[in-house]
Amino acid sequence: MTTSIMQTTTELDEARDHYRNRVIPPEKLKVLDRATEELIASVLKDSALKEGDRVADFILPDAHGAPVRLQSLLETGPVVISFYRGGWCPYCNIELRGLERSLAEIKALGASLVGVSPQLPDNSLSTEEKNHLTFPVLSDVGNVIARRFGIVFKLPDDLLDTYEAFNHGLADMNGEEGAAELPMPATYVLDRSGVIRLAFIEEDYTKRLDPQTILEALRELGK
Repeated sequence: MTTSIMQTTTELDEARDHYRNRVIPPEKLKVLDRATEELIASVLKDSALKEGDRVADFILPDAHGAPVRLQSLLETGPVVISFYRGGWCPYCNIELRGLERSLAEIKALGASLVGVSPQLPDNSLSTEEKNHLTFPVLSDVGNVIARRFGIVFKLPDDLLDTYEAFNHGLADMNGEEGAAELPMPATYVLDRSGVIRLAFIEEDYTKRLDPQTILEALRELGK
């Protein structure tokens, strides 16, 4: 099935409007926006892995506990890695569903796709089931692999309190190892040698790389 042009981006825009204007109280929105501004000001993004960098091999468990090794995936073709915050995040769920819609096209281009979050395996399984995902969602408990990519940041206390108020306490989602940290949303397209050919890192959690851009990058790799 061919994905509608930038369908995921459209859905993200609609969700952003809905949550910012109809759902989130103004005082909570100020906390969220201030945290995003501080993350941008930290220039953490500048030190993250980027195009031309080679990704070291890693192994992470999928939602069913089976180990998934990057090198094994690279042996069959390019690999798309999408770091997301967790199934509690509505923007992550939109992104994951968009990736699922594009999965057949990604595979047709010879590539593999994995999602990575700091969620505990049981919570990754819930995310997989809720979004009807058929690609592996891997549990990077403690953000060990995300830290290698340079995309992990510590949340300010008022933001942690806000997530608690929204029933999104990170200790429940990620365990104590990931109770105060998250990865920035990031998507990487690797060629078969593990070199990054496309890197998208975004401090604003409401923005994600549209799957159409991923497909375009994979087509370029195939030329």
